[in-house]
Amino acid sequence: MKFQFTKMQGSGNDFIVIDAINQSVQLTEQDCQWLADRHFGVGCDQILLVEKAHDPQHDFRYRILNADGSEVENCGNGARCFARFVFDKQLTQRHQFLVETAGGIISPTLLDDGRVTVNMGIPKFHPSEIPFIAESESLLYPIEVNGRETTLAVVSMGNPHAVQVVEDIKLAPVLTDGPVIERHPRFPQRVNAGFMQIIDNHHIQLRVYERGAGETLACGTGACAAVVSGIRQHRLAGRVDVTTRGGVLTIEWAGEGSPVLMTGDAVTVFEGSVTLPEYTR
Repeated sequence: MKFQFTKMQGSGNDFIVIDAINQSVQLTEQDCQWLADRHFGVGCDQILLVEKAHDPQHDFRYRILNADGSEVENCGNGARCFARFVFDKQLTQRHQFLVETAGGIISPTLLDDGRVTVNMGIPKFHPSEIPFIAESESLLYPIEVNGRETTLAVVSMGNPHAVQVVEDIKLAPVLTDGPVIERHPRFPQRVNAGFMQIIDNHHIQLRVYERGAGETLACGTGACAAVVSGIRQHRLAGRVDVTTRGGVLTIEWAGEGSPVLMTGDAVTVFEGSVTLPEYTR
């Protein structure tokens, strides 16, 4: 199978974006793994499939496939790249639209300066909505990680996140604790593990070990989850710049019951076509 694709990145989180409206593209788990491979395929953190909306009141649907082939509910950096893609490819002439994802409806807005703001929806905190195994809802939860107790804030941004505060982001045990938290038995659908250093109440630094992808240069929903958790703990203001290894995201949240707004870049890297090898089919 041969198809056209666009390679994009948002704050260093990179994607293969595929128009599945004007060409027929069906990917297996093995296809995704080959495409994401940085030596033999194109290379990416996630693959984004742009599709027709199921509901005629919405503009598009898009699916998010991880480098390991698993499908996830939401991706903040991907949402911005998706929005830039459909506008640049003239699939829409609107600057704001409604998009279906497996995690719910999101609403991206293209700004005049080239950045994209995405309404990421209202965060959820009840353990059953994450999902997370706990007897009751709490601001923070203790769990055991690699033989020691770690305190986590748990948030759903359409996908599950576990956020902890660290003293020094450079020394944070992302690569050792991240995989353990991702697959901790208290998270039945796995989880994205965030490590947040608070610089001041308007600025944090963040690293995220993403479910199904490992540590990435940036995670949009992870940035949202980190800021929301910090605001709930009265440690952050309502508008926060999040410095990731790939760039800066701006997150705004007015509090309980309000949607989270995320603003950042969305850049096309190159265009191409690819033929999937027979052994992945």
